[in-house]
Amino acid sequence: MTKILFKNVSVLDCTGAPPFAGQVFIEGNRIKAVVPQGKEIGEDGAKLVDGQGATLMPGLVEAHSHLTFLDTADLESLGFVPPEEHTLRTARNAKKLLDQGFTACNSAASAKARLDVVIRNAIDAGEIPGPRTRAASPELATTAGLGDVRLRHMHRETFAIVCDGADEFRKTAREMVREGVDTLKINPSGDEFVPHSRAHHTVMTEAEIEAVCEVGRMHDKRVAAHARSAQSVKLCLKHGVEVIYHATLVDDEACAQLEAARERIFVAPTLGISYTTLHEAAPWGITSEVAEGLGIRRELEIAIQNMQELKRRGVRILPGGDYGFAWNPNGTNARDIEHFVNLLGFSPMDAILSATKLGGEIMMMGGELGQIRPGFLADLILVDGNPLADVKLLQDSSKLLAIMKNGAFHKASDRQSGAERLSA
Repeated sequence: MTKILFKNVSVLDCTGAPPFAGQVFIEGNRIKAVVPQGKEIGEDGAKLVDGQGATLMPGLVEAHSHLTFLDTADLESLGFVPPEEHTLRTARNAKKLLDQGFTACNSAASAKARLDVVIRNAIDAGEIPGPRTRAASPELATTAGLGDVRLRHMHRETFAIVCDGADEFRKTAREMVREGVDTLKINPSGDEFVPHSRAHHTVMTEAEIEAVCEVGRMHDKRVAAHARSAQSVKLCLKHGVEVIYHATLVDDEACAQLEAARERIFVAPTLGISYTTLHEAAPWGITSEVAEGLGIRRELEIAIQNMQELKRRGVRILPGGDYGFAWNPNGTNARDIEHFVNLLGFSPMDAILSATKLGGEIMMMGGELGQIRPGFLADLILVDGNPLADVKLLQDSSKLLAIMKNGAFHKASDRQSGAERLSA
C-alpha cells in the first residue's frame, strides 16, 4: 500500500478552522493522519513531499459541471457533434478540469444520453483521467422550453430530450435510469436566452415534475432542476427535488421554503455564465447592451440579493457557473469562487468551503470528501501561496504544485522525493 507524507505544509483542512503548519500522512487512498508540524508521525517507507510552506487543501468540487458541453457559442451546435467525436472531446474536458484542481464533479446535465455515464465509468475504471463524476441525464424539457431547439422544417437538437405530459417525462426518466445515470435533470423554468420561455416562466406542469421525482424515488436517483422562477422552485421543493440550479428569481415564500428544506437541498446560482454573458461575450455578438436587453443584468442583480439572503438563512449555496460555453469555457470553473467573494460578499474561507466541504456533500460523500481529516479520501491539491489571501490563485494551474485524487498523483510536485514525477 502506497504511503505518502506531506510535510512543511500549511494545512487548510476546510473544516472551517484556520490553516496551520502541519503534516498529512496518506496511506492507500485515504488520509491516515493530520498532525502539527514537528510532531512525530510514522513515515517508514513513505514518499515525502516537502511543501516548503505551500497550502495543502482538499480538491475542488464543481457543483454544476458540464463536461459534455463543448464551449460552443449556441445551443444547437452541440447537436451537430457526432457521438464518437463528442465522447473524445468530453474526455479531454474531464482531464482539463482535473488539471485545474477539480477532483470531483456533480453533473448538471449531459449533452447526449449516455455521455456522462460512459465518461464516469471510464474515469472510475482508470481508463482516462478525470474527476469523480456523478452522471446526469440530458435536460428533460418541454416543447418550447429551454433546450427545445427544433424547427418544423429541419432536424436540430442540443442537450435536451423534449417531453410533453407526465407519461412522456416518466418514460424518459425511466430510460435514463436504465442507462445508468445518477441524477435526473429537469427544466421546469425558462431562461432569458429563450424568447418564448423566459427565466420567470414556469413551463413544466406540476404533474410533469412529480412524474420525474416519482421515478427518482423509485430508483434512489436524485433529481436536479433548472429552476429560475419562484414558482418552479416551489414546485421542485414540493415534490422532492434536491438540487436547485439558479433559483435566481425566488420570492419571499420560496426563500422561506428553501430555508425549511435546507438540510436536504442545495442551491447553485451559476453566477459565472451570467457574469461572462454580461461582460465578456461581445466577440460572439453579445455585447453588454445586448445582454442587458435580454435581462441578464437585472436577473444577476436580483440573484445576488437572493443568494445573500439564502446564505443568511443557512441554505447551502455552492459555486458552479454553467461552464462549457464559448465565453464561459470549461477549465475556468474556479472563477466562481472569486464571484462568490466579489459578487456575493462571501469571505474567502466561506467561498472555499462552498467548493470543498459543501462539494463533498453535494457529491453525497460528505463523510469522506471535501475536507482534510483522518479517514477521508485523499483528494488534495498543493497550492503555491495562500488562497485565503487571494482566491484567484485557484484559477492558475501553474500555482497547483500537486494534484492528488484517490491517493494517487495526477500531477506530482517537483518537491516530491522517492517517486517519479508524473506529467499531467
